[in-house]
Amino acid sequence: MIAIFNKIRLGLLPLYVFLAILTASVTLVSCSKDDELEIQNNFPFEVNVMPVPKDVANGQTVEIRITIQRTGNYKNTQYFLRYFQFDGQGTLQYYNEPPYQPNDLYQLPTEQVRLYYTSTSVVSQSFDVWISDSFGNEKQITFQFNSSD
Repeated sequence: MIAIFNKIRLGLLPLYVFLAILTASVTLVSCSKDDELEIQNNFPFEVNVMPVPKDVANGQTVEIRITIQRTGNYKNTQYFLRYFQFDGQGTLQYYNEPPYQPNDLYQLPTEQVRLYYTSTSVVSQSFDVWISDSFGNEKQITFQFNSSD
């Protein structure tokens, strides 16, 4: 009986060796640093702007509709706006909120915003709007309005 048991055990030796090698291989491959699980939460975005008038008169308000289009959907992404006016004078605001101050950073409440630019100048006006996200991605939009009487 012992002789039969020894024959069976010796016959299964190649199977045991194969299983040991397979287990070691899987363990070594699964521990590789190159195969670390990477979770992406930094998604670039695009900014779409509806057409705006070319001319604006002193005291006139122009509506600017901006839509942020994500390339991915990470729910904790926040979007921000800042602007800088380099020609003419005017104010930029979100709905009835106080006008934005140039170069200050403001959080956008939604991904579709309506901004209102009011001219306070009789000359042509130009300003940049910068939209950024909480991961450092940023898009620049330039607006230029000619003066009209």
